[in-house]
Amino acid sequence: MLFPLPLRSLFLALLFIVSQFNGFEQRLYAGNLKIVTFNEEVTPKLGMPVAYAPARKIVTPLYARGVVILSDEQPVVLCAVDAIGIGNLGYDTWREKLAEAAGTSPERVAVHSLHQHDAPRIDFATGKIMEDQGLGGKNYDNDYGRECIAQVANAIQSGLKSPQTVTHLGIGKAKVKQVASNRRLLGADGKVRLMRWSKSKSPDAINAPEGVIDPWLRCLCFWNQNQPIAVLNYYATHPQSYYGQGDVNYEFVGMAREARNKALPGALNVYFNGAAGNIAAGKYNDGSTEMRPVLAKRVERAMESAFKNQEKDPISSADLHWKTEMTTLPVSSHLDPKLLQATINDQEKTAKERSTAAFRLVWYQRASQGHQIPITCLHLKSASILHLPGELFIEYQLLAQKFAPHQTVCLAAYGDYGPGYICTEIAYSQGGYESSPRASQVAPEVESVLTEVIRRLVSSPEDSKP
Repeated sequence: MLFPLPLRSLFLALLFIVSQFNGFEQRLYAGNLKIVTFNEEVTPKLGMPVAYAPARKIVTPLYARGVVILSDEQPVVLCAVDAIGIGNLGYDTWREKLAEAAGTSPERVAVHSLHQHDAPRIDFATGKIMEDQGLGGKNYDNDYGRECIAQVANAIQSGLKSPQTVTHLGIGKAKVKQVASNRRLLGADGKVRLMRWSKSKSPDAINAPEGVIDPWLRCLCFWNQNQPIAVLNYYATHPQSYYGQGDVNYEFVGMAREARNKALPGALNVYFNGAAGNIAAGKYNDGSTEMRPVLAKRVERAMESAFKNQEKDPISSADLHWKTEMTTLPVSSHLDPKLLQATINDQEKTAKERSTAAFRLVWYQRASQGHQIPITCLHLKSASILHLPGELFIEYQLLAQKFAPHQTVCLAAYGDYGPGYICTEIAYSQGGYESSPRASQVAPEVESVLTEVIRRLVSSPEDSKP
């Protein structure tokens, strides 16, 4: 059918408007980068289980905070939770519900624990086993975990109504002095001769060198012209100074984070823990109450310095890219499902022993059935943010940086807590806690698997330049 020219022009214009409307949500942020910040308190009630004891005192509140980044791709959610670990079905559910709230896919949601040792564990499958054994609420509180997720999801939905424009990205880094040290002290035979934990009074542990660490704290700052909106901080260390009595707190890394929030009104500081499986403050921390604020101040100074030293450049939607590798991690041979089930059923065992067996059984069943964990990387201009599971050794973080020498590589570990410690291959023959059956639920070949995944995720054309 032919229309007169004016009517035909009107008809084509209407078709164009309809086509634009149909893709409106996808193109709403085309060319622009926008951001939503969220910050929800997730403090457990007194009596609820935290890492090693029921909560007896609330020293500081706990938070789940992060950002939703909006572009012409699907939204990206980055979330950091004050928890010792979020694993297995707990990890899956956090990502699925936050993805639903943000209007994105779960593979574009990164959820990470900070690993404080006076904060809760969240794992719905393990919690369900404990409930079925009449031990609900002893080590896991599933109702608490679901409430946390609902609160954060609601905060994201509310924030999406008024996203803020991002015009610039700032990238900075600074050294953290006298906090991190390697936990594994090797002897002349190449075996672990001494474990240097989060606190130490041993002269040998204190006087030994720091060992292999990553001393740098890196920050990424989202700006709207001259106003900072959100600062993402990345540093690798076990975050505890003293712990274990049920005194709920966000530890020295949380203290540093909150101090920076006060110093930057209107901007949200978020902290992510890096590959800290074999890193702690043991060389510099004697476990006294006086040392917690000292360690906090040292991290805070680095946060402040990284922020002040940042290089700030314009950024647009075209500068954002998300990469995902669905990855199957190899299961450790020491896991025996029959023995684990027997421990779960044994009423003579303690609740802790039974919950530990339940946690291991859940991981074994998922991993042995080929369950894949999303390992992801967010590329933002010249920055790359890797999101990985478990308690990774620092060597993985240093390797990622080596693979992308032209990028600022930030790494957030403690994603899916199910695998436990993820060591290097050689560490499984060196002894020590992290590579023992008590701690690691993956096999030594995990290093070769992750090495290739990390290489592919952080790679960019710039890295091939001489």
